Amino acid sequence: MTFLAQRDSSRDPVSVTSPRREKIPALVVSGFLGSGKTTLVRHLLASAQRSGVRVAVVSNELGELGIDRALLGSGGEAFVELEGGCVCCELSDDLIETLEQLHEQVDPDRIVIETSGVALPFDTTLNFWRDPVRRWIGEDTAVVVVNAEQLAEGRDLSGTFEDQVGSADLLVLNKLDLIPADGHDAVEATLRGIEPEAPIVRCERGVVPVELLFPPDPGEKDRSGAAPAAPAHSHEHFRTEELQLPEGVTESEIVERLSRPGLLRAKGWALTPEGPVLVQVVGRRVETTADEPPDPALLGRLVLIERA
Repeated sequence: MTFLAQRDSSRDPVSVTSPRREKIPALVVSGFLGSGKTTLVRHLLASAQRSGVRVAVVSNELGELGIDRALLGSGGEAFVELEGGCVCCELSDDLIETLEQLHEQVDPDRIVIETSGVALPFDTTLNFWRDPVRRWIGEDTAVVVVNAEQLAEGRDLSGTFEDQVGSADLLVLNKLDLIPADGHDAVEATLRGIEPEAPIVRCERGVVPVELLFPPDPGEKDRSGAAPAAPAHSHEHFRTEELQLPEGVTESEIVERLSRPGLLRAKGWALTPEGPVLVQVVGRRVETTADEPPDPALLGRLVLIERA
């Protein structure tokens, strides 16, 4: 567990203009591997910085390189990264400890928890019924980000994906720019067939109206009673490994190295002859984007995720 930044009160207009809420709303951002969760959280942080809202972020990664931490940056908010497991199960005690530290040391207006791509959002929100956080966490919302291209391909739509989608308060149908416009209704229909009730909002690149995720007057949930029972689900097991790429690797070599059966997700940076690139693999799609890691130690290192 690593604190990446602390509250910067010198640039905090909210503490002057807005009264403190007794309870703090929490948003759980979940979704299968490669759905675009980190992109959505970056959008939320950019909006918060523009409006002066204090946001504390807990980012949960399966791997231990801290790639999501590097992608999110530090800014003026408070970031905590929990690595090597899921906050819905193995790291649930760490999550409680982290939330309490954020409450005491940062005093945020909002909490955002970005789960790993294999975590279950309902099980994550059950932690809000535990002491001591049940006393100060208010309304909570479980948002599940869904990759439209994954739906169009019919890839990995059972097991973890189905459990995640089935426990969403709001479904964000993301990456619609990756499929033809005339296929948008069909992928939404597929998603609606898996989850018939949760509202669906369409988006590209994680750009969702913030008021959908944090309503202006969210209310305060009563957690004085027992926590609701978790529905039956399957918790699949996944394995991670680190792949190191040599300096000067070409983009075609990167694609060749990452075109392997069973690979669900890969993320990291490589140094090509044209310069550093961010490498992202989702299903069969391998993307490289010119980008330099904030930490040079991450260059040439990728985290790979497969089913165990």
